[in-house]
Amino acid sequence: MAQPRRQAGGRFRPAILGVALALLTFAVPAGAPAGASGSVSMSARINGTPAATSTQQNPVNLSPDSPATVSLRVTNSTGSPVTIRTVRIEGSVIGLTFFSYDTSVALRVRAGTTLRFALDTSGLGGQAIGLIPGSVELLNGQHTVVVSQSMVTNVHGSLVSVYGLFGLALLILTILAFADVLLAMARHRMSPNRWRRGLRFLTPGIGLGLVLVFTLSALAVWVPSPGTWLVTVVICAAVFFVIGYLSPTPRALEEEDDEDLDESEFLVPTGSASAESDATA
Repeated sequence: MAQPRRQAGGRFRPAILGVALALLTFAVPAGAPAGASGSVSMSARINGTPAATSTQQNPVNLSPDSPATVSLRVTNSTGSPVTIRTVRIEGSVIGLTFFSYDTSVALRVRAGTTLRFALDTSGLGGQAIGLIPGSVELLNGQHTVVVSQSMVTNVHGSLVSVYGLFGLALLILTILAFADVLLAMARHRMSPNRWRRGLRFLTPGIGLGLVLVFTLSALAVWVPSPGTWLVTVVICAAVFFVIGYLSPTPRALEEEDDEDLDESEFLVPTGSASAESDATA
């Protein structure tokens, strides 16, 4: 009697669900910063490039070899002074912050104030590299964001940085996921259920999408904005899910069924065997 076969791919479902929930969480845009209802506005320039108009073709360049010159113009139209305690410059991808610099300013803004300072970015080489979405934020004494401005940064860092190593770790995990699926196919141990096979292929699909996001960003090919990286990951995941869903049913299961049928043809009932022996006698 054939033993029930354990369904392949079950151990991947918690990881897949966790990644999917994380992607959905990071894809939800954050709410508007407190106090950023139009009462306080900001215009920022970093190394001479306006943050508001920075693009992939004209990004804000940041280098660990030289400090960044930051120039801010803060306008307050609330009628009462606003105190700015901290200026924060940071960059993040898929909801993860890879570099962040806080500068204490203790700035009291009445109507309009201009602030200029040099930002030490000497540690940037070990943090990130490539095109990274960033932002300039002004925080009050309660560390609440008063106003923020998005920008595109081009970090001239090192591949051996947190960002580069994170991408390398994703690459290794993706290769292992591909190897696991290919090995299961070679041994005919994929699940007979099409949905389970699709979920089994989903893991390397998500991994491949994330590897593309980080690789193209580190090579300064594109900016991994929320819309860009999420669409890339979803497309890769969907393509590999379809491949797994349409993959053929493992032959091992069909051969086992054929062997069971063949063996049943040669089985002789016990009662019939006894009757034949008595007749012979």
